[in-house]
Amino acid sequence: MLTICIIEDIPEINEGLVDLLEKDHRFSIIGNFTTAEKAMLEIPQLMPDIVISDINLPDKSGIDALKYIKNLFPQIQFIMFTIYEDSDQVFDALKSGASGYILKNTTPNKIIESIIELSEGGSPMSPSIARKVINTFNSNLSSKKVENLLTHREFEVLELLSKGFLYKEIADQLSISISTVKRHINHIYEKLQVQNKTEAVNKLYGK
Repeated sequence: MLTICIIEDIPEINEGLVDLLEKDHRFSIIGNFTTAEKAMLEIPQLMPDIVISDINLPDKSGIDALKYIKNLFPQIQFIMFTIYEDSDQVFDALKSGASGYILKNTTPNKIIESIIELSEGGSPMSPSIARKVINTFNSNLSSKKVENLLTHREFEVLELLSKGFLYKEIADQLSISISTVKRHINHIYEKLQVQNKTEAVNKLYGK
């Protein structure tokens, strides 16, 4: 039987999750918390197999609880259960040690499947979250390829260009002249075989 703790502050969602899991003989809920602070205090004593945690909580976040508990007991598995599809939240959770990330609109059957998958060594994710992870991975690969083609300074110039900085602003940021910025940009276009800023930025992000 898998022992589970829940961290969720919205009563109807908390109750729905408890009701769903208690009906399944494979699970035992040994802790249920509405704040990260209470969870951080008690979960290390309860030592569950799995923690199902929301991210947005009243004071400290679910990611704060995740970092704290995983640092003490890396073997406790976390699955984030949230409305957030924001890439920063997703990657902050995954980098902090979450093994799964599912959205609150996930069907009951899928929630059960995700918990079982997690217990068997998998990393369950809602389809839209998995797509974000793959897209970011592919984007990082493209960025690495571009970085390998350019000098360090050229890559810095391209990154600033991609963020919408003007030539003068790039010159100020890097403490170089505008003519040097233009020279770097010409080299970037040549090396990446592009004609303009848009094409260069698209190459950087793998578009």
